[in-house]
Formats: sequence, structure tokens, C-alpha cells
Amino acid sequence: MTPSRPRGRPRSEEHRHAVLKAAMELMQEDDLRRASIDRIAQRSGVSKATIYKWWPNRTAVAIEAFLYQMMAEAPVPDTGSAAEDFRLALRGMMRLYTSPLGEIFAQLIGESQFYPTERERIRTHQVNVRRAAVRKIWDRGVARGELDPNLDPEVALDLIFAPALYRRATGHGGLTPADADAIVATAMRALASRSVRAAPTP
Repeated sequence: MTPSRPRGRPRSEEHRHAVLKAAMELMQEDDLRRASIDRIAQRSGVSKATIYKWWPNRTAVAIEAFLYQMMAEAPVPDTGSAAEDFRLALRGMMRLYTSPLGEIFAQLIGESQFYPTERERIRTHQVNVRRAAVRKIWDRGVARGELDPNLDPEVALDLIFAPALYRRATGHGGLTPADADAIVATAMRALASRSVRAAPTP
């Protein structure tokens, strides 16, 4: 899932992957601030001029690189059960946040607090794209009669996924698979359709 792109010559997917891979490698080897366009161009073999045609700055490259990596390492599952899909998706997100990539994401969020343009870019090019992907879990669950169709899906997604970001930012609680399971189990008791809640426990 790729955010909307500016007008102009279409990006070569091979070059795009090379740029995003180089940016991610540099951020993991060093840190966000040192992953300059110069270094990304040198590592990827894609010219600075070409990179600047596709992204306005190195933070924009970093945001897309992180989303690209998140989708690869924490894909949105489709198991046939909304509860299981949410559980696996939250586990993947927590696993990502506790990996070296979590440090990169924390840097992106921290830096964006001082630059409204970058904060908006994170929202539109990372957060909204990921939320659209997990929204499919909700829609499938409603269609199967598992989830209450009268609830606001945006609030429901916040109930499930916001704890991971809060815990990552504050250290308030754990980010283990067991934590993900407990959060989803609790949320599902509130989000399940009436017929599911009324079903007898086997």
C-alpha cells in the first residue's frame, strides 16, 4: 500500500525499493538524523535529483521506509476471525515497536512534534495507510456478524491499537505477545456483536 504520489514521471519500483532499503539500513546503523539524502543516494545508487523528485526531504523518505518495513514485518492477517486478526496484528505491531525499528519510529514521532508539516505527513503517509489496512479487519468482522455494526470503527481501532503506541511512548506497560492478547480479549468483549456476546460459552 503506497501513499499518493506527486505528478510527474512514475517512480521505478526498483529504484524506490533501493531508496527505502538504503534509508532503513542507514537509520538502523546510525540514527534518523544521519540518514541524509546524500548518504541515501550513495547507498542506494539512485541520484539525489531523482530522490528529490519523489520525496521532499529525508524525513519523508524515512516515513515511507518505516511504513514499507511495517507492512512487511507486521502484515495485516486474514484468518477468518476478527478477534484473531486483531490479536495477530497487534502482536506484530508490538514486536515492531520493541525491535530496533521501534527506536526509529520514536525518533520520527519525536521530531515531528516540532514540525507540523512532518507531523501531518506521518498522519497521512503512515498512520492513515496503516489504519486503512486494519480497518479491513473491522469491516470483515462486521460482515460476518462478529462485531457490533453500530459502533464507531475509528474509536474501536483506537481501543485496540492505541495502547501499543502509549506503552511504547511512556513505558507504562509491556509490549509482549501476552499483553497484546490481553488487550484484544478485553476490547473484544466491548466490540462484539450482541449475538456473539449472547452465545453460550462452550
